[in-house]
Amino acid sequence: MSAIKGETRLLIDGKLVEASSGRTFTNVNPATEEVLGEVADAGPQDMDAAIAAARRAFDETDWSTNHKFRQKCLRQLQEALEAEKEELRAELVAEVGCPVAITYGPQLDAPLGEALTWPAAFIDEFHWERDLPTGHAFGARSWRKVVKEAAGVVAAIVPWNYPFEVTLNKLGPSLATGNTVIVKAAPDTPWNATRVGRLVAERTDIPPGVVQIVTTADNSVAERLVVDRRVDLISFTGSTAVGRHIMEKGAPTLKRLFLELGGKSADIVLDDADLSAKLSMGWTMCTHGGQGCAMLSRMLLPRSRYDEGVEILEASFRGVPYGDPTDPSNIQGPQISAKQRERILAYFDSAREQGARIVVGGGRPAHLDKGFYVEPTLIVDVDNQMRVAREEIFGPALVVIPYDDEDDAVRIANDNEYGLSCGVTSASEERAVAVARRIRAGTAVVNGGVYYGADAPFGGYKASGIGRQNGLEGFEQYTETKTISGSLPPG
Repeated sequence: MSAIKGETRLLIDGKLVEASSGRTFTNVNPATEEVLGEVADAGPQDMDAAIAAARRAFDETDWSTNHKFRQKCLRQLQEALEAEKEELRAELVAEVGCPVAITYGPQLDAPLGEALTWPAAFIDEFHWERDLPTGHAFGARSWRKVVKEAAGVVAAIVPWNYPFEVTLNKLGPSLATGNTVIVKAAPDTPWNATRVGRLVAERTDIPPGVVQIVTTADNSVAERLVVDRRVDLISFTGSTAVGRHIMEKGAPTLKRLFLELGGKSADIVLDDADLSAKLSMGWTMCTHGGQGCAMLSRMLLPRSRYDEGVEILEASFRGVPYGDPTDPSNIQGPQISAKQRERILAYFDSAREQGARIVVGGGRPAHLDKGFYVEPTLIVDVDNQMRVAREEIFGPALVVIPYDDEDDAVRIANDNEYGLSCGVTSASEERAVAVARRIRAGTAVVNGGVYYGADAPFGGYKASGIGRQNGLEGFEQYTETKTISGSLPPG
């Protein structure tokens, strides 16, 4: 991994540039704690230039109205990314610490397969205009039309856990709908974004200013996107706390918002379920170190089968393959940083203090002296009012909560500020679907189904966010709606 050399430059107004101050910050491999290299550390002047370029490109070019050209450019970027797929795979393993096995799914191959191609194709299918019936208001006879137009300048703020996936799923629909975009990459994982910037500049006909890629270690520089009147829409994926901050700071300029935020999703195992088949895979909560907002981190087991279920889960967690992310047999790598590791360990301390039982894990692995690793951890006898049941741990930890009956399970699942996802397992699909419909969450997994796809809207209820990523709903949220009318002769 030490041989990987990432792109260090920003993309601003069609040019690959260093930060105007000359400053850089380090990119660290979380599995080895070694410095991979440097990347430009943008300052206020760089962010202002990025915003100005995006505003100018939107206002002064035909990007927002030239559907066929946008389609062509998205397909050029797709081709360029595919040509460097294996380099990108190694880069993601190095800077994100994600197991290489996961790059063959949600970290790389899945978004690369659809995130640009689906929106590009959907340009031809989307109803950009629709006619309304003839109007007869106020004694006048009028034709009426509804038109969809690009929202304007989009600030796409990307997290570190699935950075390439989120970047592409923001770029795809926002560019397809005719917006110009400023991508603010996560400082923990900058190189996958700067690689996209280089490919935009060198391998596509995307006009200068349509895409900016900005890396900065300074949150105050990133915040300029939220308060600047030239930015029309904030597309943010990250924590609920930061999402609330963005709402507050964006309020004076009435920023339009897409916020995909945190989750504490319940996984309800009904009393008729095949526990062995379901729970022997309980370790999937540890995939990528549990660093996923929609992961089913609260498991609800019926009291009548609770001890049986915990026994199966314990055996499952003791067999989690974890460690070196370059080893294809591992599904859990390190946490992204030492700070994140310590945050997770503090949650384990809280669980002990509040009376839960940690039956597997609960600390740092003794056999891994380098890297930001946490043991796969199973926490049982959890009450839904404990911190570990209410807050997002964002680590390789499953909390297990007993319930009395189906109504009790639904009550516990909904008794949380989040509403991103849920899971229901039952011998009866009809019963499982009926329970899933009662959960206040934006996505539901029934008997192991997979909803993911560029055509499937993803997002949450309550404190899990506003709006949707992907699908028709995610495409349309990057547009504005205009109603046009014209007079007709009396008839």
